[in-house]
Amino acid sequence: MNPVEKPRCHWVEGKKERYLRYHDEEWGVPVHDDRKLFEMLLLEGFQAGLTWECILNKRENFARAFDQFDFEKIRHYSEEKLLSLQTDPGIVRNRLKIRAAPNNAQVFCAIRAEFGSFDRYLWGWTGGKVLREVGLARSALSDKIAADLKKRGMRFAGSTIIYSYLQAVGVINAHEDGCFRASQL
Repeated sequence: MNPVEKPRCHWVEGKKERYLRYHDEEWGVPVHDDRKLFEMLLLEGFQAGLTWECILNKRENFARAFDQFDFEKIRHYSEEKLLSLQTDPGIVRNRLKIRAAPNNAQVFCAIRAEFGSFDRYLWGWTGGKVLREVGLARSALSDKIAADLKKRGMRFAGSTIIYSYLQAVGVINAHEDGCFRASQL
């Protein structure tokens, strides 16, 4: 089947090649690598109030600006580094989101220290199982995880952002019925 002819989730219809590749190869695929889990958490936080396509188009710039999503480096960012990020035209220059990054990296590292990995923390909420849900913007699970992360001090991690994150990293398989990826994960 020609890649253009593949049945996909409705939200990628008419999107550019980068977005199609993200849907086809990455979105909903279970992630267990802590660096990748942090990358997606950071990007989902920056996406709040914007489109995912906007963030996806700036992804390489975010990687460059945020040291390839190295949470150990990000948690120690200086005031000078934060100010330089606020002037970087390649990323979303939202001051609050930029300032949340080192804070969230610190929380992420604290969770890793407590659970052995962020992967173990995140997937522990479902007993390591992928959930199948379609058409939701939040759930009881995202409410619980968001509340726990907020209690730990994380910012830009509300229930809707966390639900989107859970979909992106494959904890929730949200590919629509009829999408070629729905039964592959």
